[in-house]
Amino acid sequence: MIKSKMGNEMKPTLVDIRNAAERIAKFANRTPVLRCESLDQRLGAKIFLKCENFQKVGAFKFRGACNAVFSLSDKDAAKGVVAHSSGNHAQALALAARLRGIPAYIVMPDNAPDVKKAAVKGYGAHITFCEPTLAARESTQQLIIAETGAREIHPYDNLDVIAGQGTAAMELLQEVPDLDVVIAPVGGGGLLSGTAISATEISGKVRVIGAEPLNADDAFRSLAAGKIIPSDNPQTIADGLLTSLGVNTFPIIKDRVERIVTVEEASIIAAMRFVWERAKIIIEPSSAVAIAVLWEQRIDLRTLKVGIIISGGNVDLAKLPWQK
Repeated sequence: MIKSKMGNEMKPTLVDIRNAAERIAKFANRTPVLRCESLDQRLGAKIFLKCENFQKVGAFKFRGACNAVFSLSDKDAAKGVVAHSSGNHAQALALAARLRGIPAYIVMPDNAPDVKKAAVKGYGAHITFCEPTLAARESTQQLIIAETGAREIHPYDNLDVIAGQGTAAMELLQEVPDLDVVIAPVGGGGLLSGTAISATEISGKVRVIGAEPLNADDAFRSLAAGKIIPSDNPQTIADGLLTSLGVNTFPIIKDRVERIVTVEEASIIAAMRFVWERAKIIIEPSSAVAIAVLWEQRIDLRTLKVGIIISGGNVDLAKLPWQK
């Protein structure tokens, strides 16, 4: 587990991210960096897509979950791991635990989509259903911890998870070392904070920008206020970006991210559809948020070399946003 300390706060370092890369190398995919001429022309920049939609479980979340699970001591790991999640983290943690041969206990709201329930079960997790409220999820998780001694692996506010997520940007910069800008979507901040550490430590010139839906702009408001402002009933198609920043992710983002850019729902949908049609890859709305930063041209990135972390590609094909 991470012991790095900077000032009075615990933060992962580039060494931690490199150690994470070695730890997960046998299990995680080294995802491709793809180009699309049509996207370059539409956005007026040279775009490099780090495609975590091709990661195991279809999202970057596997990197952090895998690093956290394999960072545990044998004694702690034997009791299993636990999280409350109905999304990509649940699947990522379940798979990482199966690979280590330990139990995974996942608390899911009883109204979670059947496809997500089936996916988590398919990875061998022990699922406990609860009412769809944060209080119910947290109290149910605490009961499981009391009964099993399982170690909680938070989906983003965990130092080993942050270090694992930072390996995606590290790989991107290994392939394209002269990037001018790296953009990553932000929800709880695990991906963006890990990306920011990798990018700013590896390259002295790269700018790191966070991308966020205007309808879920708590990270934007938090950076403006200098303190965490919790998300308040966000309504966005980018359902992977609904959570608020954590106590570990916020200071990293505050120190290392140039700015958070918010984007409209229409731009998210347009960017997502364009990538499906022209780049021929499936991305989820949360990934499209990062592309929509250039789509809206809120900041001038024309002619620059821009790396974009495509966070995932898990989409309900029966509910595509451009279908009526």
